[in-house]
Amino acid sequence: MVRSDFVLKTITGVLLTAGLVFADASYAKADTASSIIGGAGVSAVTESRELTEDELIALAEGSEGSFYGYTNIGICNVSEGNLNVRAAGASDAQMLGKLPRNAACEIHYVDENGWAQITSGEVNGWVNSEYLLTGAEARVRAHELVRTVALVQTDGLNVREEPSTDSAILTQMLKGQELEFVQILDNGWIEVTIDADTAYVSGDYVEITDILDTAITMSELLYGQGISDTRVNICEYAKQFVGNPYVWGGTSLTKGADCSGFVMQIFKKYGYKLSHSSRAQANEGTKIKFSQIKPGDLVFYGNGRGTINHVAIYLGNGQVISASSPKTGIRISPYNYRTPLKYVNVIGD
Repeated sequence: MVRSDFVLKTITGVLLTAGLVFADASYAKADTASSIIGGAGVSAVTESRELTEDELIALAEGSEGSFYGYTNIGICNVSEGNLNVRAAGASDAQMLGKLPRNAACEIHYVDENGWAQITSGEVNGWVNSEYLLTGAEARVRAHELVRTVALVQTDGLNVREEPSTDSAILTQMLKGQELEFVQILDNGWIEVTIDADTAYVSGDYVEITDILDTAITMSELLYGQGISDTRVNICEYAKQFVGNPYVWGGTSLTKGADCSGFVMQIFKKYGYKLSHSSRAQANEGTKIKFSQIKPGDLVFYGNGRGTINHVAIYLGNGQVISASSPKTGIRISPYNYRTPLKYVNVIGD
């Protein structure tokens, strides 16, 4: 048998894919697959029970049309790290970006050598199809991976501690940035998480939507001139763990780390001893201005009272990497996806 939350998400997605849309599909609450299907006017399953994995695959195989925005979806299925996206179907072709483990892509074509032409986010290129899930298997997997987010629709959106305009502002968000959706409240406010913290935004300024992770562009991976080997090595090492899990209190780069545990372990490899606390790490280097920041420096975030509660590593080109939350794990984000409170150089050069 499979989990009820997986069944709910799977059946909802299959029905939406087949064009059988019912009210509030993203937030429907049901204990059985039959009640969901019955609510959509489908009589294929009438027995009150969860569907088996084989039945879910059969439903996925029968679905047609757009699927979370993809027509021919592929899911990156590497065991660790990322899948290189190249300019042509050859292992020595120019690298255009990386497809993280479990990220989604649109498959346009697969050549006779097994190279797939794909689009994922802003990246268009070729990957080795050996490392892609496709067809019904990809669709079923996508239901496990899809995230519901509150997509910010205006610049300067206030993210608050409580669902009220009288509440303290935790941070501000730019248009197009994502907050992890939790629930819609009766007063129209949206409960979200930002990194691992609970927060609230007005429902008037966000769009609730389902997304899958996509490829990382080369502009998110490259560095500027005059950057030391140590800084490049730290950033390159950190990026190997994109997609790995977030675990509160964790320090494992593969099995799970929290934000400060991730930073601590990355820097430990290069001889830097840091505390397992974002507040402590904020005082373990030299405070700098953003105009002075380089790849490998640390960016700190906090609550509306100025208390630091999150840390990320600056990668250059306006990007940071951090162990963000249980839903997103280790990921790359714009450095100002929330308002930074402090920048610190712990490397020293």
